[in-house]
Amino acid sequence: MSLDAGRGGPYNWRMPLSLSVPTSLEYFASLVQSDDHFPLLEAAASLAQDEYPELDVQQLLGDVDQLLARLQRRLPTDAPALQRLRTLNQFFFADLGFGGNINNYYDPENSYLNAVLRTRRGIPISLAVLWMELAQGLGLHVRGIAFPGHFMVKVLLPKGQVVLDPTSGQSLSREELAERLEPYKRQSGLVDDYDVPLGLYLQAATPRDIIARMLRNLKEVHRTQHDWQRLVSVQDRLIVLLPQAWGEWRDRGLAHAERGNTAEAVADLETYLAHAEDGLDIDLIAERLSALRPNRD
Repeated sequence: MSLDAGRGGPYNWRMPLSLSVPTSLEYFASLVQSDDHFPLLEAAASLAQDEYPELDVQQLLGDVDQLLARLQRRLPTDAPALQRLRTLNQFFFADLGFGGNINNYYDPENSYLNAVLRTRRGIPISLAVLWMELAQGLGLHVRGIAFPGHFMVKVLLPKGQVVLDPTSGQSLSREELAERLEPYKRQSGLVDDYDVPLGLYLQAATPRDIIARMLRNLKEVHRTQHDWQRLVSVQDRLIVLLPQAWGEWRDRGLAHAERGNTAEAVADLETYLAHAEDGLDIDLIAERLSALRPNRD
């Protein structure tokens, strides 16, 4: 009697069984391939796998679910939105003690959700991702805001919109937001005739935008520290996330060059030059590429 393996007919005992485990980058790619079902918390948590290869992302998601269950027990099912918001802020900031890591703001650990859950310290965007997950679990309508220099969150309530600082839960008035925005506008020349309304800075960020900003925060930390190996890993993710962001190919190529990975550097810089026709640095990158290419007699 033969053992049938389904539609394929008799089972071939000599056929090797291959169960390949996806790499952390392949796993990340599977999460971010579509905007229709983009798992923000899971994608954000997976960023730590470059630093923590053994990290169990599903366990982390379960830990957040447990926090949500604790929070839900504090509220009646018919609690109005404002009560849910106040209870969430009391739980997240006061009881659990989450807040900004003001003593070591540029520590890459601030971007790794497993570390943020452990230390209760992070930067605005990592705290916002955790806070928004709990808020959505309570049925609140929340969105992230890619505010210059300091990620924000907004909550849509029956009587209007509230903008909060995710490091403290503080509600910010339009005047306070405009005051925080002023240095950025001056630095960017967005004053007088070039000024734009505050509302343009309060648009909702997509999950893809949020992950890109988290990665670019890590990118800046590693670039400043000349940590080219970690920078390449971040650039790998940025290119998977934003394959047509040609500047990211350039930056990965330059990081590869710093590591001595000449072939990879040449490939990335060639890709950049082939697509970024209007780049202001084309001549400089072309010179760098020429220096990297092996001499051809």
